[in-house]
Amino acid sequence: MHSYSLIAPAKINLYLEIIGNRPDGFHELAMILQSIELADIIDLEMRDDKSFLLHCDHTQVPVDGSNLAYKAAELMAGEFPEAFAKYGGLDITISKNIPVAAGLAGGSSNAAAVLVGIDLLWNLGLTQSELGELGARLGSDVPFCILGGTAIATGRGEQLAPLPYLEDIYIVLAKYRSLEVSTAGAYKSYRQEYGHTYLRDTESLAARAAAVHSGEMVKAILQKNPQEIAQKLHNDLEKVILPTYPQVRELRETFSQMGILGTMMSGSGPSVFAICASKTQAEEVKLQMRNRFPNPDLELFVTKMSHRGIHVDGQ
Repeated sequence: MHSYSLIAPAKINLYLEIIGNRPDGFHELAMILQSIELADIIDLEMRDDKSFLLHCDHTQVPVDGSNLAYKAAELMAGEFPEAFAKYGGLDITISKNIPVAAGLAGGSSNAAAVLVGIDLLWNLGLTQSELGELGARLGSDVPFCILGGTAIATGRGEQLAPLPYLEDIYIVLAKYRSLEVSTAGAYKSYRQEYGHTYLRDTESLAARAAAVHSGEMVKAILQKNPQEIAQKLHNDLEKVILPTYPQVRELRETFSQMGILGTMMSGSGPSVFAICASKTQAEEVKLQMRNRFPNPDLELFVTKMSHRGIHVDGQ
């Protein structure tokens, strides 16, 4: 084939714990990540030359070498020069549905789709593990975006342990279009304020990271119990983001007053999600939120948890 269209799902964090510092300057994390059906579409088409051209229908998305999807293409060309010489460059078209700078791994998912798509187009036959190792060189969320579903993530987020998948659990997402939060800035603020609580020795870090495997959230996931999952939501970064961004805090507080199962900020924000008991409730909550916040800058989505990572459209 000369082209592929891939679905690149967003992700939310059901659990995010900051354990300590890593020698590489990143944080040691223990997270539970979850794919959702809200997704971008990535179209890859072979070119007759050796160039990569990036196109996107969203004005906030760069279409140059700073885009993670472009970096993914360059990485593959560098790692597989013979295949690049044989098959050539690509037109990469990103159709955005995932909000930009939202803490939903949209950029990482786009990059993951490019890795998977090039593997298919160039007939490389890479395993999911090999693709994940390449993805980790681009960003901590990329390996999970390739895998998808439900997974425990440790290290800086690239070490994955799949869990039984969750699906058909509906959520409402809320994100102010013009509001952006720097992920690096969020972690820096947390380090400055809470660094004194970090575990220091390698043995303690490893033990705490391992403990999430037997934690309450994992038990709730194993039982596939939406009520318990919603009650065990946890995100350390809320401690620094909610006091700093009153709009995010207000969204979270308003969700919590609507009879939903649970609510939390995803990742470093500023997206906030609410877990609902049914699709009907999710639609009602979305309508209530729109009535409460008529500001057109606020984006609202009804979506649901999914067991899929990057996949070919229609498959």
